[in-house]
Amino acid sequence: MRRYSIFTLARNALTGHRDWPRAWRSPEPRSRYRVVIVGGGGHGLATAYYLAKEHGIRDLAVLEKRWLGGGNTGRNTTIIRSNYLHDESAALYDHALRLWAGLSRELNFNVMYSDRGVMMLAHNPHDVQIFKRHIHANRLNGIDNEWLTPAEAKAYCPPLSIDRTARYPVAGAALQRRGGVARHDAVAWGYARAADSLGVDIIQNCEVTAIRREGDRVTGIETTRGSIAVEKLGIVVAGHSSILAEMAGFRLPIESYPLQALVSEPVKPIFPCVVMSNTVHAYISQSDKGDLVIGAGTDQYVSYSQRGGIQVIEHTLEAIVELFPIFSRMRMMRQWAGIVDVTPDRSPIIGRTPVRGLYINCGWGTGGFKATPGSGHLFAWTIARDEPHPVNAPFDLDRFASGRLIDEAAAAAVAH
Repeated sequence: MRRYSIFTLARNALTGHRDWPRAWRSPEPRSRYRVVIVGGGGHGLATAYYLAKEHGIRDLAVLEKRWLGGGNTGRNTTIIRSNYLHDESAALYDHALRLWAGLSRELNFNVMYSDRGVMMLAHNPHDVQIFKRHIHANRLNGIDNEWLTPAEAKAYCPPLSIDRTARYPVAGAALQRRGGVARHDAVAWGYARAADSLGVDIIQNCEVTAIRREGDRVTGIETTRGSIAVEKLGIVVAGHSSILAEMAGFRLPIESYPLQALVSEPVKPIFPCVVMSNTVHAYISQSDKGDLVIGAGTDQYVSYSQRGGIQVIEHTLEAIVELFPIFSRMRMMRQWAGIVDVTPDRSPIIGRTPVRGLYINCGWGTGGFKATPGSGHLFAWTIARDEPHPVNAPFDLDRFASGRLIDEAAAAAVAH
């Protein structure tokens, strides 16, 4: 691990970082690879890292049409939790949460994981019943989740208003103490550097324009930087998954929506955890820079816009001010949207496709960031062995034909 003195850091800052070593190489794409991963976000980079580290596949490239982490990885609100309802989902997300705990050490890169706790507010009898059901289901799966009274919720998060005269008064909360946040950019950079050190080619500004097949098998891709022959192809491109699937000649049961977020001006540390409310459709945390990170729900209409509708932001800020009146005079600094791909049962697709040698990882909806290390670990297993890991086996594409759905609409909702 490199260590730098304050003088070295100052010298590099004053000289435009001329002597600063690159975190990863920028190679030209080769004409053939054993495996190519399309998508240079957290999931794609994690997949490449685990393919190289755990399965010994180093004849491998990651292609990103823009810059690393420039898609949903850089456009999310960084929330991590595993308190999902169904056994399959609980196993999937808790697999990721266990990896998050040691990820900085694993990558030798500080991803700034903070297990500050994720608190989900209940506002009516229905919410109370749903969250207590989640708590009992989580405990049966060995996952931490507990019920808090309104007073206990306020003690855990002092800025929260529990005024009984509010339009949606707080009736209690479900708390997962192991939940929290991480730094999205650092996750992408950490996986990229670690994968590069294992020999993975990371190629930016390289968009896939076509997928070549011979019969029912994938044989290669066309890109803006030339043709590449492949033995195996993994697609991990979030909201644009359906576009690449169409290139390969099959359809996916997903729709793409803008998901909006915004940040405030920075303030001193005041918000100790993550709080989300499905009923009033908003969630909030505070970053290490001091700004409040606020998230909304998906827009009402399918779109590839990265701006979204203003009415969604207005509704979200109304909800935040109702829950946290002390923030009513805070100024918002910027707003953005990511494109999320949503399946009918609000659960992801991780597995093989009708095209042999082509694998898909998509449909994470609003829950993609929290699954990053687990998703990459399981997808790497699936690609390397041409069969799913037991944890991701239930999340295959065939479930939409068989009707064996994993309905996580209540657990996903607005939550990240």
